[in-house]
Amino acid sequence: MIPRLHVVTDDRVLARTDFRAAALEVLEAGGARVVLHVRGPRTSGRALYRTAADLIRPARRTGARLVVNDRVDVALVLGINRVHLGGRSMPAAVARRLLGPDARVGRSVHSAAEAGGGHGRIDYLFAGAVFATPSHAGVAPGGIDMVRAVAAASRAPVVGIGGITAARTARVLSAGARGVAVIRAVWDAPSPGDGVRRFLDSWAEE
Repeated sequence: MIPRLHVVTDDRVLARTDFRAAALEVLEAGGARVVLHVRGPRTSGRALYRTAADLIRPARRTGARLVVNDRVDVALVLGINRVHLGGRSMPAAVARRLLGPDARVGRSVHSAAEAGGGHGRIDYLFAGAVFATPSHAGVAPGGIDMVRAVAAASRAPVVGIGGITAARTARVLSAGARGVAVIRAVWDAPSPGDGVRRFLDSWAEE
């Protein structure tokens, strides 16, 4: 069973001068209850490689899971067997073939129709955007009903993403999601570690 809390980076977060310290806070606070996604759509492959490489040992030490988003090549070189794919990424079957049979592969979807199949074997789905978010400015959020529809259409666990705060977590989980994925609610908190703890305290981990 995948953890409930997925903490995702973006280009802005990766460019922070204190990113490493903030990432270590996230890993220490969450441990085995958190998944840290290294994601940077406009960040160079070299920078993503260095960032992910630097986090392998701390993630291992704390028990947290480390995921590389979209860049299967970076994951492959570093021996990371967890990747998350977007709409423009390679098919899941190809990623799994490259990374090996033990790979864990997630994918982002935006509707029940996208969740219905045709992706190959998927270990979990991100469903979003649930609420309005600057990360997808100009995109109408799908709301709780979208999460409910994706969860009903998918055999894989669903993780809600987009504008989610600790206060909104219960609504997302009640719609059938296994967990939530966040960016600003953790990285923009005065302390990213405290941001993680607010989410973990908002539910009883199974």
